[in-house]
Amino acid sequence: QVQLVESGGGLAQAGGSLRLSCAASGRTFSRLSMGWFRQAPGKEREFVATITGSGGTTYYADSVKGRFTISRDNAKNTVYLQMNNLKPEDTGIYYCAGNRRLTAVVITTTGEYDYWGQGIQVTVSS
Repeated sequence: QVQLVESGGGLAQAGGSLRLSCAASGRTFSRLSMGWFRQAPGKEREFVATITGSGGTTYYADSVKGRFTISRDNAKNTVYLQMNNLKPEDTGIYYCAGNRRLTAVVITTTGEYDYWGQGIQVTVSS
């Protein structure tokens, strides 16, 4: 079993930056494809970014492309989401997720992920 714990959320002004981290337990982290999702009040959880187990391939939602960067450090069992040029519409609870079956595939759907963090709040003020 893998446990995921997010950190780094909080309040930012529009145009500002935040960096989210997601620390994973266990020794199989490099085999996990990892993703970030977010959920705004009253809306469904949506895909933000994903990265393969090796870190060689990344994929982003159009709404964050060019502003957010997903990366990982397998030696530290951690995946990151660097968020720049934040907008009020980026506000929501951010979740990291892991897939143990598809190491080298980008995954954008919530149903394909096996592990989820508890989520962390990101609020962007205008």
